Amino acid sequence: MDFSWTGSVEPWKRAQQEIRSRVVIEPLRELPQRVAGVDCAYSADGKYAKAAVVVFDRVEKQIVEQHALTMPCRAPYVPTYLTFREAPAIFAVLDRVKSSFNAILFDGQGLAHPRRCGLATHLGVLLDMPSVGCAKSRLIGTFDEPNPTAGSYSKLMDKDEQIGVVLRTRDNVNPLFVSVGHRVDIDSAIALTLACCTKYRLPEPTRMADKLSKFSK
Repeated sequence: MDFSWTGSVEPWKRAQQEIRSRVVIEPLRELPQRVAGVDCAYSADGKYAKAAVVVFDRVEKQIVEQHALTMPCRAPYVPTYLTFREAPAIFAVLDRVKSSFNAILFDGQGLAHPRRCGLATHLGVLLDMPSVGCAKSRLIGTFDEPNPTAGSYSKLMDKDEQIGVVLRTRDNVNPLFVSVGHRVDIDSAIALTLACCTKYRLPEPTRMADKLSKFSK
């Protein structure tokens, strides 16, 4: 897929609509043992993207493999089209992974997106891999605050449509905004997110990818 900037979001919008038509929503047969976490950060001047991937064994509770890669940004930041800015660096860093994994957690949105095509959905479809969006903040939707205990959640709604959940991963901490990316359903997305959490708010794969993607100050 072409992620280049042509001066208009219209080709990007059409691409998102086409990707959305290919999304598969289905339960995971079993929770995978190895899960990749992906995140992307930017240099202070916004000219460079640093993508990171961490393959995490959630049973052994250890990192299997990790990589980070920095490259020039090819596209500007346009709200709700973040995938087109981040995807080239993310695909490049994923190409470095040698270990097997069976699902990806993205620090971003899945179907909880105005056109139901956030980062986790877009790249999940292109990779044809179970993917989940585990965002730290809300992009769209309304919700009731979930109960304060870990594992509690409430529905994230866009008008009459459920687009995700607001999931408490630790007692009395801010929740995450979890949504289906591709080849999972919402129950599987919740279960996988919680299964990858240890003692922190964020699931370990994306927490460690977040750290790895930071630019040195």
